[in-house]
Amino acid sequence: MTFALYWLLFLAQLATAARVLTRPNREPSSRIAWLAVVFALPVVGILGYLLLGETNIGRGRIERKSVVVAELSDVSKIPGYESQLRDDDIPEKYRPIFRLGQSISGFAPIGGNSAALMENSDAAIDAMVADVDAATEHVHLIFYIWLTDTNGTKMVDALVRAATRGVTCRAMVDDLGSRALIKSPQWTEMERAGVRLARALEIGNPLLRMFDGRVDLRNHRKILVVDNKVTYCGSQNCADPAFSPKPKFAPWVDAVMRFEGSIVRQNQLVFASDWMAYTNEDILSVVNAPMSDPGPGFPAQVIATGPTSRYADMPDMFASLMHAAQRELVITTPYYAPNEAMQSALRSAGNRGVATTIVFPARNDDFAVAGTSRSYYLELLQAGVRIMEYPLGLLHTKSLTIDGEVTLIGSANMDRRSFDLNYENNILLHDVGATTAMRARQQSYMDDSVDVSLEVVSNWSWQKRLANNALAIVSPVL
Repeated sequence: MTFALYWLLFLAQLATAARVLTRPNREPSSRIAWLAVVFALPVVGILGYLLLGETNIGRGRIERKSVVVAELSDVSKIPGYESQLRDDDIPEKYRPIFRLGQSISGFAPIGGNSAALMENSDAAIDAMVADVDAATEHVHLIFYIWLTDTNGTKMVDALVRAATRGVTCRAMVDDLGSRALIKSPQWTEMERAGVRLARALEIGNPLLRMFDGRVDLRNHRKILVVDNKVTYCGSQNCADPAFSPKPKFAPWVDAVMRFEGSIVRQNQLVFASDWMAYTNEDILSVVNAPMSDPGPGFPAQVIATGPTSRYADMPDMFASLMHAAQRELVITTPYYAPNEAMQSALRSAGNRGVATTIVFPARNDDFAVAGTSRSYYLELLQAGVRIMEYPLGLLHTKSLTIDGEVTLIGSANMDRRSFDLNYENNILLHDVGATTAMRARQQSYMDDSVDVSLEVVSNWSWQKRLANNALAIVSPVL
């Protein structure tokens, strides 16, 4: 009997290994990592792959998402949506990155936009609350994490006030990230006030979920749209900077931009694609409402990615931006676990003389990603990339600026979770004014940060290098 069980386990290993090797859209490093786990830890490895190895949200969800995307595909026909760009609005050197962005989400770069960078996390929530209080038609909101702390309660109260005065309020949260709010009295209070609520990617029974989609796929987006006139994009969850679930890493340091103009409609479409996929409510009438002429402003484009979008969209966008830089490239990200193309693009920027800086938090709430990030330090420093670590909290801002002219801001980290597992939302823009503001914010982080030198990294102990490199090898599994 024991011999038969060994054979069955071995056959299960072979079957799992065959799936690892034949599954499309997986990098060689990821295949190797999973094969190592499956054969080194047979039972754990096989169960782990069944639960976490497939980037699949489930057949039913895929079908609903496909139907919704098809219904929303005629955005260009919306009256007032067309905001023609002049030939010189986007310089020729930057047009390829906007074409790539359009190939990802289907959104063309669109003119007539303005943006204001919020001063800090508390100011961002206060501005959002003020816009919700000024709403006359609708409020649409998505947060990955929404806590019941001071800032979280401010937003709850604002939605209750808006719904009470007759504004249609729709709020969606991730079922895992906002589980505390979902179980709280505030969730019930919003529901009783008439706020329409939805939970993205409900977990249910994890053991049953593995038969119809991966358990840990999440909606990581942070979107607020008010009256088709105002939208927000950035790294800010609906929470205090103190971030009570992980207080020892606080404060969380975020960046958020408030946008007006044509770009609002693109964020609205992303919200609608999520809302209609997880509820039975058709909100096409809101999406298709005529827009007024936004007037002059800079070109911008929403780039939304997720498990159901084309493979490697987000790392391709990051790498393309890095290749587009000619004088300066500045990046802030809390989590760095790149694919090979992205790491090569960052090294290339340094090697070809672009003033390249990347800023990480000095203390990371995820030890595995922190170790993985540091495994790349040596080759980046050798390529001339300046690496800095921010010590005054968890630097959570996801930002990239190039040459003082182009900015990418949003929810996507530079790690495998954002590449393969999360629904993310970002805005790419070309504007000297908005980029100057973002670059100044990046500089404020740099002014408080510590340079990581080549000498220090070269002298790390073999134990530290071993741990970091081991984490990098298994990062595709983690």
